[in-house]
Amino acid sequence: MSRAMRRRSPAGASPAPVRLPRAVRAAGVVVAELARRVRRYAWPSTAGSRNRVYLRDRLVALPLLSVVAFGSLGWAYADGRDDTAQVRDRLAPALVQLANARASLFIAHGEAVRNLADGRTAGISGLGERYRTRVARATQSLNQVSRSGALTVAEEQELRVVSALVVDYTGWIGRAQGHAGDPVLRDAELTYARSMLCSAPVAAPDARDRDPSCRPGTGAGATAIVDRVSLLERHLGERLAGRAAWGTGVPAAAATGATALVLFTGGLWRTVSFLRRRFRIRLSLPLAAAALPLLAVPLLTADALLAQHARAAAVPVADALAHRTSPATETIAEERPFDGPDPWAVAVLGDRVDEELDEGRLAFLDGVAPFVFPAGLVCAGLVGGSLHAYRREYLVVARPGAAV
Repeated sequence: MSRAMRRRSPAGASPAPVRLPRAVRAAGVVVAELARRVRRYAWPSTAGSRNRVYLRDRLVALPLLSVVAFGSLGWAYADGRDDTAQVRDRLAPALVQLANARASLFIAHGEAVRNLADGRTAGISGLGERYRTRVARATQSLNQVSRSGALTVAEEQELRVVSALVVDYTGWIGRAQGHAGDPVLRDAELTYARSMLCSAPVAAPDARDRDPSCRPGTGAGATAIVDRVSLLERHLGERLAGRAAWGTGVPAAAATGATALVLFTGGLWRTVSFLRRRFRIRLSLPLAAAALPLLAVPLLTADALLAQHARAAAVPVADALAHRTSPATETIAEERPFDGPDPWAVAVLGDRVDEELDEGRLAFLDGVAPFVFPAGLVCAGLVGGSLHAYRREYLVVARPGAAV
């Protein structure tokens, strides 16, 4: 009975515990063999090794390490340079122009209200020179944001809506000017024009300001000009902060490239020493030429770190452009140009972010990023070609019985 029960036992029940250890042992053997081969190719020992075997291993390892090192470092460096260019040429100028447009519209509205309250109705000049200048400046700033290339397709459409609202806003100001003799109509039209700027009413303490601004609204009712401009500023600020952050790709590529570069440098030095001892070659010119691009690595590293620090320093300035600028500050800066710059003026913040980004780079390295990876390919070609030539020459001249 027990013999029959043993025959009927499932076939898959007992081998399962045995298969797992075998799979683990097989995986361990494969990993150990791969590690041994990687170590042999990346860092072989010169003691007791044959010349032919050592040169063959170097012929495989060094060009591969050169490609990996310069490819990874070149990608990380080019990505950092591209981030800096995006912040300097697109995101930061767009944020400056949006802050300019928002402040200019509030200043223009304050000028229109004061001039109409004083009874100035003689054509467009009744609204004042500052009104015309500020409306033109706001329109120009919005156009420059559109041409900056910093916006997505959806944000471009949102900006077109803002530009159309500015045109409608100036139309309502013109209607209020036409009804300047009727205080009821005039105030109603000015109130409606103000509602196109702000979805939220001005708070009581802010009503005493010369050019009162408003907080941007949120939610479904946030459709005014300030709400839409603030939304664009928030999106651009988030993208700028994303460009300033390290992320995951760049550190991983930099770590991979640095590891491969250390192995390549050490392997190249050991190969030169091997050729001097075994082949009596005092200086291999191709290998020396292949080592020259290594001299640029510290400069590229310093430039990348400076650029990242500059992008990080631009983040609080971008936040100040969106939240610390005000029409009152811009009015004072315009009326008192010799009193000293206000630290929260739009022009001052724009100059500050430009200075941070200009100082955060080594100018003589501009345009070098596309050539980092090709330099690695040239190094790989020089090393591979020279070692192949030495190996062929050695195999030809080796005498019978020599240690090859």
